Amino acid sequence: MLQAEKKKTISRADEFSGRRKLVLSLMLIAMLVLIGKAVQLQILDTQFLQKQARSRHVGTVKIAAYRGQIKDRNGESLAVSAPVGSIWVNPQYCRVKTGKKVKQACLDLHNETKLRQVATLLNISLAKVKRAFNPASNKQFVYLKRRVEPYLAEKVKSLGLPGVAVVKEFKRFYPAGEVTAHLLGFTNVDDQGQEGLELMYNSTLEGVAGSKRVIRDGARRVIEEHDVESIKEPEAGQDLTLSIDERLQYLAYRELKAAVVKHEAEAGALVILEAKTGNVLAMVNQPSFNPNSRKGLQVSHYRNRAITDVFEPGSTMKPLVVAAALEGGFVTEDQLFTTTPIKINRRWVRDGHHYGTLDLTGVLKKSSNVAASKIALSMPPEYFWRYYHALGFGMLPGIGFPGEVSGFLPEYMGWSDFEQATMSFGYRISMSVLQLARSYTALADDGLLHSPSLLQRDQDEYATRVMSAATAIKVRTMIEQVVKKDGTAYKARVEGYRVAGKTGTVKKVKSGAYSSDYLSVFVGMAPASNPELVIAVMVDSPHAGQYYGGLVAAPIFSKVMGGALRVLGIAPDEEQSMSVILTK
Repeated sequence: MLQAEKKKTISRADEFSGRRKLVLSLMLIAMLVLIGKAVQLQILDTQFLQKQARSRHVGTVKIAAYRGQIKDRNGESLAVSAPVGSIWVNPQYCRVKTGKKVKQACLDLHNETKLRQVATLLNISLAKVKRAFNPASNKQFVYLKRRVEPYLAEKVKSLGLPGVAVVKEFKRFYPAGEVTAHLLGFTNVDDQGQEGLELMYNSTLEGVAGSKRVIRDGARRVIEEHDVESIKEPEAGQDLTLSIDERLQYLAYRELKAAVVKHEAEAGALVILEAKTGNVLAMVNQPSFNPNSRKGLQVSHYRNRAITDVFEPGSTMKPLVVAAALEGGFVTEDQLFTTTPIKINRRWVRDGHHYGTLDLTGVLKKSSNVAASKIALSMPPEYFWRYYHALGFGMLPGIGFPGEVSGFLPEYMGWSDFEQATMSFGYRISMSVLQLARSYTALADDGLLHSPSLLQRDQDEYATRVMSAATAIKVRTMIEQVVKKDGTAYKARVEGYRVAGKTGTVKKVKSGAYSSDYLSVFVGMAPASNPELVIAVMVDSPHAGQYYGGLVAAPIFSKVMGGALRVLGIAPDEEQSMSVILTK
């Protein structure tokens, strides 16, 4: 019996020893496996695993570049960019799997209140918010709202809804609003120029976006305080300094808008040029728009009419015709012209009143179509055409603005006498307000025609001589009489200053035929003794009764020119005013 018990004890010991060896073996194998796995993870697969980790928790984020400012000639900001936040959602983080079912976690009753808060904060519909958070769309990126104030973006993010992220961007603001709208244009939600100077100089203003690596949490949200490294710093866009003077821009806008409303006109445009450089000091249009909020506006409101729209300039061409004839020796300064109606190619040319016999000054002062026709017909067609062409008509003004037009100047070959005659008083030729203003720089700067510029410059390297200084001064002196009491533009006068200019009243073309509507035009310069500014005004289809250029456009010129001369500190040159100043 003792022997049997002894055998059982030995058997149990052997069994225990075997089990222990088995357990130890298994533990050893497990340890070897773990060591092998550790070697594999830490040594053999290190690069692969690091790459996988980076792909899951380290990402690259674009850093928006600051768009350059647009400033006026005095450094005043006309267009600036401010930091904003764009809120987006990955709706797939609202997908929760429970067994075989997929739960739309963000759309349950628990989150309903938060979704309503998002809709209220961002001023969007609850339905839009729910669509953004719905994982059934299978989208991984949905914008809730772009370019919102940073504090609103933070409020939305603090609600703790899954998949919400904020991207830092910039939003464009225009401090002067509709005063500079047509000139500057605007940018889209991606901060790319769409109209005006924003489009014209987009590559200069936009800058270059940067990038950085960031750490993401398990929900793929960026942990903003843990930037891994900067890959590329953003490069800010360049600032743009314009020739525009914001003070004159506002003055011109205010007076043009008031006149368009007063005369119940369809539209209007005005340009102020620096007489000796061609720099554009102001350019305004009506109707205008607010570039900071463009909801509901028509595309037609965006165009800069002063550059993109053409019209027949009417009698504003007469001083240029007189200059051409004097320069070519086809008429003399003291030559007289009878103004009785004349028949040309079986068509009559008449004046609005009987003016009798006029000298050249009288022709311009009374704006005689008959005399202007005779002067035009005294010149060979080719010479007449070349003179108009030299003044920039029928060619792009070269300012580079989007939508810039060349106008229309018909080729001289095949002209009839009647066509040549009508071109002397501004029919059969079309141009923009900018082109009209530019042509008068030749009279203002003693025969030098200037190229217009929207960028600030000290001198015009592209100025060309189109007439002698003597001719320019003679014609400039003649059109001073237009602003005298018995001239056609007495309302264009500016107290204390000598003013030279010319009116234009022309029937408007609609559907290929002349209509009952008129265009009221005036272009002039001051101080006439040594012009500093040239202003051209066009009012389209005034319907309140008055439509003559001397009654509609000339008063706008007077108010804008008078204000501009005072703002710029340009001294009066009228003899009577100078004598008053000297006696004081």
